Amino acid sequence: MSVIKVTNENFNDIRNSDKPVLLDFYADWCGPCRMVGPIIEEIANERDDIVVGKINVDDEEALAREFGVFSIPTIVVLKEGKVANRSVGAKSKAGLIELLV
Repeated sequence: MSVIKVTNENFNDIRNSDKPVLLDFYADWCGPCRMVGPIIEEIANERDDIVVGKINVDDEEALAREFGVFSIPTIVVLKEGKVANRSVGAKSKAGLIELLV
């Protein structure tokens, strides 16, 4: 499955997914975000048991505020619509997958 560009308009559909959701809060100008981006894409392409979304904090400030994102990249995992895990800063692929457990 490919990465979904998450916006305020489609967020509730993503949140209400019956699969775990991996959200990447990022910005185009953020160096560590650019390092994590390809890993997020890789995970999305390899896993069909999760939903993977990217949220541009510059475009979706309300979502960033709702999740208390102050530093990027911030990775949030939702299960049954609730935050199950979160991490701030660049992570390895293994580190990101570990958040899903």
